[in-house]
Amino acid sequence: MINVIKLTLDILPMAIAAHLVETSEGPILLETGPHSTLPKLKAGLAEHGYKMEDIKHVFLTHIHLDHAGAAWAFAEHGATIYMHPLGKRHMVDPSKLLASAKMIYKEMMDPLWGTLKPIPEAQIVTVEHGKSYQVGELDVVAWNTPGHAVHHVAYQIGQSLIAGDVAGAKIGQSGPITPPCPPPDINIDHWMTSIALIEELDLTEVYLSHFGKVTNLINHFTELKAVLWDWANFMLPHYQKSTPPAEVIKLFGAYTKQKLMDAGVSKEDQVVYESSNPSNMSVFGILRYWKKKLEPK
Repeated sequence: MINVIKLTLDILPMAIAAHLVETSEGPILLETGPHSTLPKLKAGLAEHGYKMEDIKHVFLTHIHLDHAGAAWAFAEHGATIYMHPLGKRHMVDPSKLLASAKMIYKEMMDPLWGTLKPIPEAQIVTVEHGKSYQVGELDVVAWNTPGHAVHHVAYQIGQSLIAGDVAGAKIGQSGPITPPCPPPDINIDHWMTSIALIEELDLTEVYLSHFGKVTNLINHFTELKAVLWDWANFMLPHYQKSTPPAEVIKLFGAYTKQKLMDAGVSKEDQVVYESSNPSNMSVFGILRYWKKKLEPK
């Protein structure tokens, strides 16, 4: 079994992680986190005897800022960046992605996410579904896993899977699973297909970016599928009645908070859950899913 080293990035404990894997050709990094947490990532690398320039291969599950926002900084040090083909144009020219994020987060953009800079096209490898990418003695297999995002990839190394967001978020060993559902790409049907693909793989452990390692895979994915449909079905009548989004956000926020309380999640960990997977973003994402599903063009 490979040794996957979890690097904690966020100021809040257990909110966001990157993963470091050592090979005979040097370390590889799976996820980078946002640019705003790059100092913590550097510190985590240093704890294991590495500097940024030692990382020559960075694998991104998708291009959302909390997973890929610091990739450009590693590219500046010569790293090759691996990603889904649909993410490439946004990393080569991040102006639209950056403008969209600034419109949403306004004055909180810099403290939350930092910035983005272009990655030279020559340093980007667009991965193919089911293809293996060799680094040293390790084979990294890319699996297209849409649902959370159309450009989502999970990476298998041996019996380990670096899952990004397709396997949901789980804070602490006993915390419940919550599926990150931000707009614009949420598709519950595609997500179910991606979970089915993962369930067929020969895995013993799955690593979540939010947060940590999962080994009870049957129970994990059974719960994830149930919660995905629970959230979607919560939102459906509000979509059908055209409930104002502000009201849905309030209702859904109370609903998810109560679920966390019922599961015995501490107040401190409730904050981490909301930080890593904001409930208001899931409202917009799932309402958009129902609109696209029920009002096809």
